[in-house]
Amino acid sequence: MDRSLQINRASWDDRAPLHAESPDYRVAELLADPAALSDVVRFDRDRLGDVTGLRAVHLQCHIGTDTLSLHRLGARVTGLDFSPASLDQARALAGRAGAPIDFVESDVQHAHDVLPRHAFDLVYTGIGALCWLPDIRRWAEVVAALLAPGGRLFVRDGHPLLNALDETDERALVLRYPYFETPEPLEFDDESSYATIARPLTATVTHEWNHGLGEIATALLDQGLAITDLTEHTSVPWQALPGRMVEGDDGEWRLTDGHPLLPLTFTLQAVAP
Repeated sequence: MDRSLQINRASWDDRAPLHAESPDYRVAELLADPAALSDVVRFDRDRLGDVTGLRAVHLQCHIGTDTLSLHRLGARVTGLDFSPASLDQARALAGRAGAPIDFVESDVQHAHDVLPRHAFDLVYTGIGALCWLPDIRRWAEVVAALLAPGGRLFVRDGHPLLNALDETDERALVLRYPYFETPEPLEFDDESSYATIARPLTATVTHEWNHGLGEIATALLDQGLAITDLTEHTSVPWQALPGRMVEGDDGEWRLTDGHPLLPLTFTLQAVAP
């Protein structure tokens, strides 16, 4: 197994039960209200449109809160993730919610080897996914292999400009990390998580990569997909820059007054020929 993949899988296996218990993931609320949606899916509900009856796959689904939300919007969903501990939590959530969702264990770079090719009307990727991929071109190949003719890719993720900022400097917005994809990963060692957790992480090391917006778009265009929407947002669904953000009523975090307006997340949609 690739060393970076092994390191990151250990981290996500460690996080999974902690995230399932975290108030930030709102698992109890999702179970209490059969109409409830995750904050991430609710933010993009209008952009998603009517997904009733669509064959959908949620890549890098983690503990399945967004996957469950897509099911509640009417899609026939499969969730895929490389972390067995995350999938344990996702299956438990779907089971408790009475949602018939299939979950498949696989590294996203090999998703087209374990899922039927050209079988999905919707390929969905949510917040915090692309930074774990070493090669955005390989990801675009997988997406193209999974999409049915005329099928749609839907991505909302952290903006590469946000990913290049130094999150530890609370005095100013400072560029610290590469904006573009690099051959070698950025290595981090952090016992905390973006979500509130009950204990420090024990698998603290992660390997990550940034991908420029142009690199992402070009990788999809090179696979023959047509980009139909690219929207940059000034909010992000976690406190990405501590000390410089305020949370809104919608659960999204925005920069406080005095900081320049910057894109913090983006939504991209593309259609297969």
